[in-house]
Amino acid sequence: MADDQPDLPFSKLTRALMANVRRAGFPPLYQQTVAQARQAYAAGVGAMGLPSVELPRVESFTIPGPAGDIPARLWANSHEHDLPVLLYLHGGGFVVGGIHTCDAMCRQVARLSGAAVLAIDYRLAPEHKFPAGLEDCVATLRWLVEQGHTRHLDASRLAVGGDSAGGTLAATLALMARDAHIPLKLQALFYPSVQVGVATDSFKTYASHTLLSAELMKWFEAHAHGGTAAERWHREPLLAPDHRGVAPAWIGLAQCDPLTDDGYQYADKLRAAGVPVTVQVWPGVIHDFINMGRLLPEATQAYEALASALRDAFGR
Repeated sequence: MADDQPDLPFSKLTRALMANVRRAGFPPLYQQTVAQARQAYAAGVGAMGLPSVELPRVESFTIPGPAGDIPARLWANSHEHDLPVLLYLHGGGFVVGGIHTCDAMCRQVARLSGAAVLAIDYRLAPEHKFPAGLEDCVATLRWLVEQGHTRHLDASRLAVGGDSAGGTLAATLALMARDAHIPLKLQALFYPSVQVGVATDSFKTYASHTLLSAELMKWFEAHAHGGTAAERWHREPLLAPDHRGVAPAWIGLAQCDPLTDDGYQYADKLRAAGVPVTVQVWPGVIHDFINMGRLLPEATQAYEALASALRDAFGR
């Protein structure tokens, strides 16, 4: 992140947040080992994210996966049976993050929406190159369809969602669900990365002046690259040959984010294929703002917007 803040439309609170990060003097993630980066990211989310809210139902368990059991956690604001469910996939460039870094957000969304929210610790790179994490997501979706009733979940009311790399996974999963004839009510994507190596206008504007730098994105991609994806669009869902018939989309974006144009381009691609799309943009904030709720009120606004989209999709 550059030391200067040029004449860009950052909000006052966003400018203060980035100034505080600079003053703290922590090395950027891409200058750390993977283990250090994971600890640093978790610590950052812990310091900037909202405190966890108590919920009546929080369950930790495992789901059978292609390479062993997948850790999972379920949150709900009631013990009601046949709850609709959002499968939420955390961000972190396929390298960092986990259930622990999306816990506070998932609790808020479960509380506000009335739906159950399920998150998993999908396998991370570089120990497990992409598409290992995607394979875990596919296995989890199939488990929800076939075994979700064992957790009192309604398999007929499913949605997928995620932020950043998790948004990539969710977008790809929605396409794969369509191909597998698994009906989804919604795909909810926070600032997804839907293509690799394309210097969009938002990338050129913000990749040198925010926490998500060009160097960090390159570091993430270098660690994740090396696996064998069956199709290029599994990592770059913008390039899928056909987007017709995929689940309706809700796309949440930060204005001051290298990936903002990715979100707009994906929305345009879906609309051109006849897919209903809603895009909401939060002015003045940066990538990963949903994990900065102690400092940025827009995070809570985003939770409420997502919860509203889920209620509409699920007919609650």
